[in-house]
Amino acid sequence: MKPIPISFQIGPFTLYLYGIGLAITFWFGFRYIERQLKRYGFESQWLEGAFIWIIISAIVGARLIHVVANISFYINSPIQVFEVWNGGLSSFGGLLFGIPTGFYLAKRHCPRLGLVQALDLASPPLMAAWALGRLLGPQLMYRGGGLPTHAWYGMYYAGEVGKRYPVPIFQSIECLGIFLILLALERKFTQRPQGLLIATLLALWGMARFNDEYMWLAVPKLWDAVEVTGVIMTIVGWSLIVFLLFKNNKKTISDTDKIKAPIN
Repeated sequence: MKPIPISFQIGPFTLYLYGIGLAITFWFGFRYIERQLKRYGFESQWLEGAFIWIIISAIVGARLIHVVANISFYINSPIQVFEVWNGGLSSFGGLLFGIPTGFYLAKRHCPRLGLVQALDLASPPLMAAWALGRLLGPQLMYRGGGLPTHAWYGMYYAGEVGKRYPVPIFQSIECLGIFLILLALERKFTQRPQGLLIATLLALWGMARFNDEYMWLAVPKLWDAVEVTGVIMTIVGWSLIVFLLFKNNKKTISDTDKIKAPIN
């Protein structure tokens, strides 16, 4: 069986499906966040220009953290540092650079939007975009699979020998599940304390990322940087959930304690 195609030719040009998939994912994320801003009564005109800088910073951060985490490989092949079309973007690196950039631009152009409120607002779009991006990004890239497997659901990926765990598909399903939970909290739990959505995202996504690495990606099994980060995210997320719910049960929620109600 042949691997999933990762590129195609148009005349002298080679187009990589990985890059096209990421572009579609970014567009989807932009439209969803724009819709969220309007839904909660915030200005959204500023987002179009700001989103370009968010994308640039996220890609730079994602590539930088990936290269640092795999520095032994890139020392021997330094030219591949710039070959982003072959894949190699760290999710955590993208967030590490993209979120502060987004918040800085939001405070500059939409000062009414606070940090915690912005993180809650962006949590469902982030997970929805991640679910889509796993299928349109890593699933279509060079060496996109996980560890070798003989399971019936194993797939062939370019640059890898034999069948591999289709980790991008697994991750897409995980992110879709987290998105549906966040969506239910957002739509049904309207009196929630601020920060509950981002806390839930951290708790569940941290668990998922640890599981992905331990089950299908990491060699050796324990403890690589993603697993450690996943554990930290999980602990922080669940701790925040307990704190916020305990605080919420101790008093009646005022307008400053809850997220701004959406406009129907």
